[in-house]
Amino acid sequence: MFSFFKADPLKQLNKDYKIKLEQAMHAQRNGDIRRYAELTHEAEQILEQIKVLETA
Repeated sequence: MFSFFKADPLKQLNKDYKIKLEQAMHAQRNGDIRRYAELTHEAEQILEQIKVLETA
């Protein structure tokens, strides 16, 4: 009945994905390649979740 009050998980995942990529970019610019690799990996995991939700 009140399904329009529920948050869209796909929208939140897209937001998290963009944030991770931006954090990774800043880490790379600062020369912290290890942190860049970690953040990029986390962003890829979020992207996989997005793909699963889009196909469902």
